[in-house]
Amino acid sequence: MTIEAQIEALESLGSLDAELVILSEDLAREKEGLEQKRLRLDEISRKLESGRGSLAEMDRTRGDLVAEIRQMNVQIERSRDKHSRCRTEKETLAVQRELEELRKLLRDREVEVEKLGQITDQARLDIGRFESEQLQLTEQIGTTEEPALERCQELENAISEKELLRKGFVTKIRPQTYRRYEMIRKRRGSAVAHTTDGTCSACHISIPPMQFQQLMRASEFDICPNCNRLLYFKVPAATPLEDSTGVS
Repeated sequence: MTIEAQIEALESLGSLDAELVILSEDLAREKEGLEQKRLRLDEISRKLESGRGSLAEMDRTRGDLVAEIRQMNVQIERSRDKHSRCRTEKETLAVQRELEELRKLLRDREVEVEKLGQITDQARLDIGRFESEQLQLTEQIGTTEEPALERCQELENAISEKELLRKGFVTKIRPQTYRRYEMIRKRRGSAVAHTTDGTCSACHISIPPMQFQQLMRASEFDICPNCNRLLYFKVPAATPLEDSTGVS
């Protein structure tokens, strides 16, 4: 397995891995977009169910309070009638205390009904807002879900094809070199660099002259002392002048 063949396989592998990263990121974004809408729709459905239940309970409570207020008004009328028939001061004071207590209770209940009315009004507004968002999301999912699922399938197929192609390149690389490649790729994102003039193509830092001389012999890979990527010597491309004159 020559160094030239491994360089070619590693370069192809690096390009393929870069494409796989882009495809995987696109797939993740498509799936995340779908999932976020579904999760939001589920969340809204739960809030609507809870909100409607709470509203129904508040309406029942408000109805009970209104009924209690009506009963208190009846009791107040009876106490007033009783007050008009009092014959002694003791009876009058007792009825007056009764009236004061009933009026206080009545005011308290009226305040409760008013506060509860404000809460239920806000709850109805919230429910209306959630219902509107639910409808909007349902329409969006209905319109975009099928194309998004098709796009996900296309991306998954492309990833599978490239992963199969990737296995072919891996077989052309020495196991120890591939293990080093994977370790660097996971840490740096890309794992292979070249030099034509003593400068690393990835980090653009000059390498030691002795190391550059060794790389020019093209007998083995080395490691960039700055970015730690696999490094090899690449023959400089011929200039147009050199091409026309035959100078190499």
